[in-house]
Amino acid sequence: MTTVDLPLLPLGRGTDRTSERGVECPGDLPAPSDPGLVERARAAKEALGDRVFVLGHHYQRDEVIAFADVTGDSFKLARDAAARPEAEFIVFCGVHFMAESADILTGPDQKVVLPDLAAGCSMADMARLAQVEDAWDALADAGVVDSVVPVTYMNSSADIKAFCGRNGGVVCTSSNAEVALEWAFEQKPDAKILFLPDQHLGRNTAVQKMGLTLDDCVVWNPLRPGGGLTPEQLRDAKVILWKGHCSVHGRFSPAVVDELRATIPGVNILVHPECQHEVVLKADLVGSTEFIIQTIEAAPAGSSWAIGTELNLVKRLANAHPDKNIVFLDKTVCYCSTMNRIDLPHFVWAMESLVAGTVPNQITVDPETEKWALVALERMLALPGRTQKD
Repeated sequence: MTTVDLPLLPLGRGTDRTSERGVECPGDLPAPSDPGLVERARAAKEALGDRVFVLGHHYQRDEVIAFADVTGDSFKLARDAAARPEAEFIVFCGVHFMAESADILTGPDQKVVLPDLAAGCSMADMARLAQVEDAWDALADAGVVDSVVPVTYMNSSADIKAFCGRNGGVVCTSSNAEVALEWAFEQKPDAKILFLPDQHLGRNTAVQKMGLTLDDCVVWNPLRPGGGLTPEQLRDAKVILWKGHCSVHGRFSPAVVDELRATIPGVNILVHPECQHEVVLKADLVGSTEFIIQTIEAAPAGSSWAIGTELNLVKRLANAHPDKNIVFLDKTVCYCSTMNRIDLPHFVWAMESLVAGTVPNQITVDPETEKWALVALERMLALPGRTQKD
């Protein structure tokens, strides 16, 4: 078995010009937390007992994952929290939109805590409610809004989910995006889809899964008047993609795929559908985070894999499967900077605050937003043959 290390750019120094704009890697992770914090986290969790339920997203640091009661993707974790009504506190080790989803799906007496309020999501932040409402008005001015069904990826804020709920739309995950788009096209004659906020998942699903062409898709840029599109382009389009992307998955480039194929005989390229379309075209397998995990678990010993997803997960998979050659699909080692804000010091502070009777960083969604976001989520749950995974 051959192990190949790609030439790495020092973190925080230099830029991979082949990666998508706006996805530079800001720097390395801090040094691992001291052992004293591990003992404090263990003691706080023991003191809280069944009153607390800790959720850990796959992209979290190992030192945090060690204290998670369950691990998974964002929607799975929110549903896991909803299935634990006896837990007074839900500590969500993830990012803000995930904690919002947990608050929407859990009971009114349960309190959702995000250990660091700065743990956001750059993709979710690329679609603000005011921007989406402006786009909706522009679609009305272009005479096409009555044909548009909004579909938002799970990786969006609660108010964007609520917007979709109010306007006849639906939420999707990366596993069921195809089913969600099929549902949306059935809702109106000559239906068009406004896909929020990740253009790559929308494009890859429309073209790779549903047989549409790249010409059927246009990109709405919220920073340009009219989205940078003419009324004719909007009338001709079948899918209007919001100009958003994941700061991690947008990094991966087709050039690195070619390099790995040239240097690792028989390598399998496995990527997330948030990757750029050119990368997805060159991949052997494309799927959600859970799909990536299951694929590696089922892979034969001695097989080689280059994985295009967040580095914490890739490293965890490599450590868990030493019989397989697993490498990261990028020249620059880069973590999701906002996911990694949830470190052991923040986790310990949140847990010890709960022990002391204080609820820190509680995430709450207002009743009106929750009502309509739940409508969009319930539409997703009613989709035929659904699989709800990120």
